[in-house]
Amino acid sequence: QVRVVESGGGSVEAGGSLRLSCSVSGDTGDDRVHLCMGWFRQSPGKEREAVGVVFTGDGVVKYADSLKGRFTISQDKPERSMYLQMDGLKPEDTAVYYCAARPAIFRCRLDSDFDYWGQGTQVNVSS
Repeated sequence: QVRVVESGGGSVEAGGSLRLSCSVSGDTGDDRVHLCMGWFRQSPGKEREAVGVVFTGDGVVKYADSLKGRFTISQDKPERSMYLQMDGLKPEDTAVYYCAARPAIFRCRLDSDFDYWGQGTQVNVSS
């Protein structure tokens, strides 16, 4: 069984920083050795939106245009760990942040479907 676990959420004042972590464990039952992993967020009353996605085969990251420059996604070895560094946080960044993953042989898109999801971690940014 595949398990996706996020950590690192919390409360911070506007302008502050937080770093979220995500790890994927378990056997996907898929021969594809790489993953697409993504960060998503959902604020109260809003639809879930993509923050960014990374293909673990080459580490290439795609970001939502609105978040470029403030958020940075990185991965670690083994290829099942991912991080989200959030700087210059704003109150509108308050949301539940989710990590997701799927087996992949190609880079994925921000609107790709993901098979496995974590429970989410809450980020609160106060003004």
